Amino acid sequence: MIKSHRCAGAACLVAALAVALAGCTDNTSGAAPGDPRALTVQSTDDACTVSGGGAPAGTLTFSVTNGGSQVTEFYLLGSDGLRILGEVENIGPGLSRDLVVNAPAGDYFTACKPGMIGDGIRNPFSVAPSDDQPAVSADDQQLAEQADQQYGSYVKDQTEQLLAQTRAFAEAYTAGSDDEARRLYPRARMHWERIEPVAESFGDLDPKMDAREADLQPGEEWTGWHVMEKDLWPQRAENYTALTTQERKRYADDLVANTEDLYNRTRDLTFSTDQIGNGATGLMEEVASGKVTGEEEYWSRTDLWDFQGNLEGARVAWQGLRPILQKKDPDLDATLEEEFAATQAELDSHRSGDGWKSYDELTEDDIKALSDRVNALGEPLSRLTAAVLS
Repeated sequence: MIKSHRCAGAACLVAALAVALAGCTDNTSGAAPGDPRALTVQSTDDACTVSGGGAPAGTLTFSVTNGGSQVTEFYLLGSDGLRILGEVENIGPGLSRDLVVNAPAGDYFTACKPGMIGDGIRNPFSVAPSDDQPAVSADDQQLAEQADQQYGSYVKDQTEQLLAQTRAFAEAYTAGSDDEARRLYPRARMHWERIEPVAESFGDLDPKMDAREADLQPGEEWTGWHVMEKDLWPQRAENYTALTTQERKRYADDLVANTEDLYNRTRDLTFSTDQIGNGATGLMEEVASGKVTGEEEYWSRTDLWDFQGNLEGARVAWQGLRPILQKKDPDLDATLEEEFAATQAELDSHRSGDGWKSYDELTEDDIKALSDRVNALGEPLSRLTAAVLS
C-alpha cells in the first residue's frame, strides 16, 4: 500500500520526529562482515543499488541507506512482484535501517520506493539452495509452527469480523442511515487495522480498499473506505457535493466485494516467524506515520481507533512469538512487555465512551506524548525479528 503523508502545524513536527526516530531504529541482525547473507542497499531518488544480485537461503539482512532527498521504502517481493516477504518503511534521507527476512531458495525482486509512491525501482534477486543454512532446533521449529498456527487463526478471525462489520456498515451507508454508518465506520476498520500488514500484502486489493484521496496518482479512480468517510464527514472538504444514492450503493458494493475477496484469500495463509515479527514492526510504523499524525482518518478524525487496532495487532504478533523470544532474548521480551503496557496506558487516557476522542480534541502536548510512546515501543520492537531468528 502506497500512502502519502500529509500533515499540518504541530502535528507535522511531531510526525517528522516520529518518522525520524523510527528511521533511526536498528533492526540489528548481528550479521558478520563478509557474510553472504548480509547485503547493503543504497537507495537514492533514481536508483536502488543492492550489493549483490543473490544470496544463499537463510536469514538475510538488507541494510538500507537512503542517499536520496525523499523518504523511501525497501521491499523484498516474490517472483510475481506482488507478494511481499518483508519491507521497511519511512526511511528518511540520510538514515539507515535493516530488513531481516528468512528467504527460502527462489526468485525474488528487490524494490526501493523513493517518495513511497508507484511500483518503485526494482531489481531481480535470487536465493540459492544452501546446505549451511543456520540450523533450527526441533524445539524452536515447534514453537515457530505454533506461532504460525496462532497468527493464522487470528488473521482468519479478524477477516471474518471485518467482513461482517463491513457488510453492516455498507448496508447502513447505502440506506442513508448516516448516524449508524458513522458509528460503524471506526469499529469495522479496527479489524482491518489489526491485520493491516497482511491486508496490504495483497497489492491489488489494498489500493481499492484503503487508498486516501492524497494517495491517488493522476487518472486513478478513488474507491474504498475513505471515499465514504469523506461523504459521511464532509465538514473539512471545500465545495463538496454529496454522493447520490446510486453512487453510494456502487462504492459500498465494491467495498463489500473486495472485502469478500480478502476474506477468501486469507483462509489458508501461513506465516513465518520473520513475517510475524516484521508485521508487528510495520504496525507501529503505521501508527507513527499515519495515526498519531491524524492523517489516516483525515475526514472523520477517528485516528485513535486505528491506533488501538494497530497496537493490538502488534501486541498479538509479539505474544505469538514470546515463547521463542523468551528463550533467545528475555531482556528484550521484558522491555516489550513494559513498553506495550505504557503505550496502551497513554492511549487509554484518551478514551471516550466505548471508543476514543476525536483527533481534533487532542492538544499538541497530547500528540507529543503519544508520539513519544510510539517511538519508545517502536525501537525495541524493531529488534524482535532479528532476535527470534538468531
